[in-house]
Amino acid sequence: MSKGVLLVNLGSPDSTAVEDVRTYLREFLMDGKVIDSPWLIRKLIVECFILPKRPVQSAKAYKKVWTEEGSPLIVTSKILQAKVQEQMDIPVELAMRYKNPSIEFGMQQLYDKGVRDILVVPLYPQYTMSSTETVADKVMEIQKKKFKDIEVQFLKAFYNHPDYIKVLGDSIKENLPENYDKLLFSYHGIPERHDKKALRAAKVSKLPIETYRNQCFETTRLVTEYLGLTEDQYFTSFQSRLGRDPWIKPYTDEFFETASSEMNVKNLAVVTPAFVSDCLETLEEIAMEGKEEFLKHGGETFTCIPCLNERQDWIDVVVKWCKGWASK
Repeated sequence: MSKGVLLVNLGSPDSTAVEDVRTYLREFLMDGKVIDSPWLIRKLIVECFILPKRPVQSAKAYKKVWTEEGSPLIVTSKILQAKVQEQMDIPVELAMRYKNPSIEFGMQQLYDKGVRDILVVPLYPQYTMSSTETVADKVMEIQKKKFKDIEVQFLKAFYNHPDYIKVLGDSIKENLPENYDKLLFSYHGIPERHDKKALRAAKVSKLPIETYRNQCFETTRLVTEYLGLTEDQYFTSFQSRLGRDPWIKPYTDEFFETASSEMNVKNLAVVTPAFVSDCLETLEEIAMEGKEEFLKHGGETFTCIPCLNERQDWIDVVVKWCKGWASK
């Protein structure tokens, strides 16, 4: 059976136009694994409270990071796909969970090339229902509707994989300034109830499911061990909280506001290990807004360490994993 690989990342609006951003946000926020309320309530929240104003704000944010080639996340992901393909003798396609290129398009591309056995690689180091799980749901939904003769397998979350830890650690080491007071590991945030659902699922299935929060702290622990850092040299927090529900703590924005006064952190370096590709959340929320907040509250220097993006050692790791699967 002919094999192929589908790399899947988050996605991005097609442009910075408000309507394109609104279309993207609608698809993203109406995902029941992102806002896990009943459909009618979710529809009410999205259409009445979020979409009337949020697309205008988000469009302005996207304009700050947009490049001549387009969305940074899409551009970087395409480079990753092309470079992985160069080292593989089976087809490698790229898809986005939301918007374009769609998962259905990516699967169709592989199918048209004769592929009947697909390895799906969700480009998220940590597993959570609003990232890896929703990718798996969408892939299987499309497989059942359109590609019943295709077999699908998924790469497991790699938050603690030695290959990933080494590449992330080397990337930090290369970009860490000589004089820094603390290295902040800032991860994407999720509502606390998402982690509680994971724990309930683990008890029912009796599977060793780690909560997202624990996965993030384990990534931090392994990387700091690799780098030889002491506990006073780093901190872990979570960004991008929305709404009134409690999200997993501690919060990144509160760290930016208090690090200087309460921890005497004047020179800060930040890494965002929930992402392998720089995107709006890393480039605008952290590298721009986060920097502004930290400096406003007494900080002196702020270094945002890039995501792995198209680093050659990261490409080599993805190739290694894909070849390992293809050889079985």
